[in-house]
Amino acid sequence: MSFQIPRGTQDILPGEVEKWQYIENTARDLCSRYQYKEIRTPIFEHTELFSRGVGESTDIVQKEMYTFQDRKGRSITLRPEGTASTVRSFVEKKLYANPSQPTKLYYIGPMFRYERPQTGRFRQFVQFGIEALGSNDPAIDAEVISLAMNLYGTLGLKSLKLVINSLGDTASRTAHREALIAHFEPRINEFCSDCQNRLQQNPLRILDCKIDRDHELMSSAPSILEFLNEESKTYFEKVQQYLTANGISFEVDQNLVRGLDYYNHTAFEIMSDAKGFGAITTLCGGGRYNGLSQEIGGPETPGIGFALSIERLLSALEAEGVELPISSAIDCYIVTMGDQAKDRAVSLLYDMRNAGFKAEKDYEDKKMKAQFKAADRHNAKFVAVLGDDELEKNVIAVKNMDTGEQEEIGIDRLISYLKQNSK
Repeated sequence: MSFQIPRGTQDILPGEVEKWQYIENTARDLCSRYQYKEIRTPIFEHTELFSRGVGESTDIVQKEMYTFQDRKGRSITLRPEGTASTVRSFVEKKLYANPSQPTKLYYIGPMFRYERPQTGRFRQFVQFGIEALGSNDPAIDAEVISLAMNLYGTLGLKSLKLVINSLGDTASRTAHREALIAHFEPRINEFCSDCQNRLQQNPLRILDCKIDRDHELMSSAPSILEFLNEESKTYFEKVQQYLTANGISFEVDQNLVRGLDYYNHTAFEIMSDAKGFGAITTLCGGGRYNGLSQEIGGPETPGIGFALSIERLLSALEAEGVELPISSAIDCYIVTMGDQAKDRAVSLLYDMRNAGFKAEKDYEDKKMKAQFKAADRHNAKFVAVLGDDELEKNVIAVKNMDTGEQEEIGIDRLISYLKQNSK
């Protein structure tokens, strides 16, 4: 019997996985500079966490979750996103009691959604996301957006568009909700069944519908910006002020929504304008959620965050032709001739690795010429040639593969030689 990988998943093999490692290390380094600390949560949680934390009216909860019953009949779900789990841990572990606030967290890990697989979109995918919990300062909104833009810029992406909007505070959203219901209700039967269900549940989600996006009522729908009270307007203006001060360009899009009931104030998306990237251009989405902690049993806590897919980031890099600075070169390859030399190479290799060098040797009894070819495939900076004759004299021949220069040194000097000449 032969087995194939499940649809919507992928094997990330050597040669490709190094790109993932580079991106993840870049993200971790950036988070360290912004003072975000890593959090690791379970891959599965109780289903109710996502029902409440993501929202009953969302496509994620209604159509895309991998949900099953464990052996005791409890409903368990593979996490479809990272925010709900992060906030659950924040509440359960009482991180809100720490004297230093806001609590700034980031995560990198696999998520699971039963979606139609397509370029850059998988059923198991890896998200990088951050959450800042405990501050109502619009400066933290600008910081979160700036971190996302900084990551893309650091990795070399240039064809980016940042789109922002305000969803206002609770009072503003309530007024907007009533206006949306009045706008769509007379002709709601012309919309898809999802939109009909959302009319009373969460009419803001209608504006995010992919099926009815060209319906004439979409373009004439009342804008949330028309319903912002003075407090919400001032908040949104401050976010824009801070982004401008950071030199970050953006567009205000009144149709950009984050459809969950507890989202408010800032919402944003980062898109790729690169040619050939595909029809779905969104790279990253985020926003402020000031009611999520209470929704899952915690204290009133403001929060803001974003999440991005590593797969889509890689697709954007490919579309722009960006080559990540990844080197597979090793420091030294040992070429051996003779049984005693092969034996000595084992401990020599061990010593080099312990000294911090990337080193390798032949394990297939190849001829000398084939061993040199193997050294080339490893992009070895140096090749150390050891035969039984050299071993008798306690010397080893070292060749610099860049310059072609070769010299004979004492075996016990090999590590110090590499340290001196690898700079």
